[in-house]
Amino acid sequence: MTSSNYATERETAEGRVFTVTGGDWDDVVSGVDPINEGRIVVNMGPQHPSTHGVLRLVLELEGETVREARSVIGYLHTGIEKNLEYRNWVQGSTFVTRMDYLAPIFNETAYALAVEKLLGITDDVTERANTIRVLMMELNRISSHLVWIATTGMELGAISIMLYGFREREYILEIFELITGLRMNHAYVRPGGVAQDVPDEAIVKIREFLKLMPKRLKEYEDLLSGQPIWLERTQNVAVLDVTACVALGVTGPVLRSAGLAWDLRKTMPYCGYETYEFDVPTHADGDVWARYLVRMAEIRESLKLVEQALDRLKPGPVMVADKKIAWPAQLAIGVDGMGNSLEHVAKIMGQSMESLIHHFKLVTEGFRVPPGQVYVGIESPRGELGVHAVSDGGTRPYRVHYREPSFVNLQALPAMAEGGLIADVIAGGASLDPVMGGCDR
Repeated sequence: MTSSNYATERETAEGRVFTVTGGDWDDVVSGVDPINEGRIVVNMGPQHPSTHGVLRLVLELEGETVREARSVIGYLHTGIEKNLEYRNWVQGSTFVTRMDYLAPIFNETAYALAVEKLLGITDDVTERANTIRVLMMELNRISSHLVWIATTGMELGAISIMLYGFREREYILEIFELITGLRMNHAYVRPGGVAQDVPDEAIVKIREFLKLMPKRLKEYEDLLSGQPIWLERTQNVAVLDVTACVALGVTGPVLRSAGLAWDLRKTMPYCGYETYEFDVPTHADGDVWARYLVRMAEIRESLKLVEQALDRLKPGPVMVADKKIAWPAQLAIGVDGMGNSLEHVAKIMGQSMESLIHHFKLVTEGFRVPPGQVYVGIESPRGELGVHAVSDGGTRPYRVHYREPSFVNLQALPAMAEGGLIADVIAGGASLDPVMGGCDR
């Protein structure tokens, strides 16, 4: 067995023992002379409450000033994109929903739009299915921003906002559970439409949420916007101007907080967004404070979009009519979660052998997708979420790769942190709103 630079070995009475080290950590530290240079290398994370999951930051400090910052990722790698190559096109929804776990509906929708583009059925998706997708995405955008405001508040010392943010998010998760059967990782948006229709009780609960949320947003602003500590920790902190954002490929609220009103829902609309009335909030300062204001404004715009989606939710099918593509199951939410309705099971098992054969083949093998490759981008809560999907004409993806905004935006952290205080690394990193499940996927 060959020895490794990262795992020294020694023989003991119990056998060979390996000592695993931190990889390049020794090399990083050896380049610094702490006595003569007055610098120290600090390892922040990956087990750190303020790095938004398992993000590791290697910081070279001079006093409390950050001289160099390096992001180390990969601790949450799941191999989802590779796994997709071994599942049929519909099963892919179950995998991609788990990437950015705070925005599962967006992962699913981007994937479904890419598959539909390969199939050439984009225009065949029903109006009700597109409206439900918009409804679910905007609710998901609100819940994601609520997690951001809650966790960022906690990291900067505002404990109350943590409790309130998660309280309102819980309301949205209950709505998701009513509609999809699950609070997270829904696999609800499928190629061709959505898994099942929105029940009436969910509509009632969404209407209640629309009345409740504006009051709660006002409470958040009363707690934070005039608070001296919040202002001190966010204004002129982790500044990233529009030139730097464009150079680094940063998108989403971080880009819009630097003054550029780039939102794919407006510039490259999908799912009928061009027919909705909403604004794209921007700010000129490009600091943590500006990102806070933009996300708060985006929640209000999403509430407007949810209300419009509810008003235009006309009766109709939620899946394409083509039975060679449409998932054959008639799903319903029962006492044991989501599954086939009993009436549908009775029909395919007892009345129609053709239905049973078709159901079996479509579920086990899946439908074939014509060869080709496409790219589809949508506006997730963190920025441009893109899917590059390649088909070789089979029943499984040849390749699927995501352009994940958490991954791209994270490279801006050194530009924001170097030259500032170590305390501002927390505020700056939080203001990017990275989700490591999406970053590492």
